[in-house]
Amino acid sequence: MSASEVVVITGSSAGVGRATAIEFARRGARIALLARGRDSLEAARREVKAAGGQALAIPTDVADPDQVESAAEQVEREFGPIDIWVNCAMATVFSPVKSLTPEEFRRVTEVTYLGTVYGTMAALRRMRSRGRGAIVQVGSALSYRAIPLQSAYCGAKFGIRGFTDALRSELIHDRSPIHLTMVQLSAFNTPQFDWARLHIGKNPQPIPPIFQPEVAARGIVWAAYHRRRELWVGWPAVKAILGSKLIPGFLDRYLASHAYAGQFSEEPLPPSRPDNLFQPVPGEWSAHGRFDDRARPKSWQLALAIHRNWLVAGIVGLLAFGVLGVAF
Repeated sequence: MSASEVVVITGSSAGVGRATAIEFARRGARIALLARGRDSLEAARREVKAAGGQALAIPTDVADPDQVESAAEQVEREFGPIDIWVNCAMATVFSPVKSLTPEEFRRVTEVTYLGTVYGTMAALRRMRSRGRGAIVQVGSALSYRAIPLQSAYCGAKFGIRGFTDALRSELIHDRSPIHLTMVQLSAFNTPQFDWARLHIGKNPQPIPPIFQPEVAARGIVWAAYHRRRELWVGWPAVKAILGSKLIPGFLDRYLASHAYAGQFSEEPLPPSRPDNLFQPVPGEWSAHGRFDDRARPKSWQLALAIHRNWLVAGIVGLLAFGVLGVAF
């Protein structure tokens, strides 16, 4: 793909989606920004332009398939054929299951899971006939290891992984060259912890360690151009994914005693705290949340994951050198 490809990013008005848009903009891409909040969308559009890209801001609720399809049509009409589609939109509620309403559970599922499905379908309608394109699903360690108090979100992320694995097999069957990948994230410093709905009287936080959203963005952009089935970003994601395979029962008990306190800070809740579950929160939000002083700007694990072929080659070379040393 060229540096001026057309990229669609859902959930790109803030958080990881916005950081990803800026990362693509540095490559000179033409980027369609899809999200509900008009103020933040406009701010993201200006930031993309300042970073060297072109931007098209399209107010879109990804839970509505007609809006997603209409956005895709507008992108191709104004920017040309879509090369990369990144599904990043999400919603969550911090709450025990017993306190969730059916409407809340449905909304989280429609935005996080069905929004990804609708975005993927819109991309495929255009990419199949051209025989090219890349679709990136932004997942989470919670796609493998669910945690208490985010049952709706975890269920949606598990659903995305199941949907993506099924679709991948279909693309292989059809010998389609479309690149489909999933990026599993750790905890990131984004505004979701300032606007997610709560049924607990404490201020939420990412479970430490926390990374800056630019770390996720670098992983997402890299995954769009490299044919990797999955990319894990951050050592905590690696531990959670592998732990869910090896010691699931232990993790159930560990999270029961640690994940409640880990998801909340001692900061008091702000008065009249907004939430974005059914309506976007007004204002110009950014990629970063309120945890800049605690968030890490780099991940050594991501660097190793991206360069794993060189790492393996180096290990093989050292082993070969050792064998030759013994032989001679």
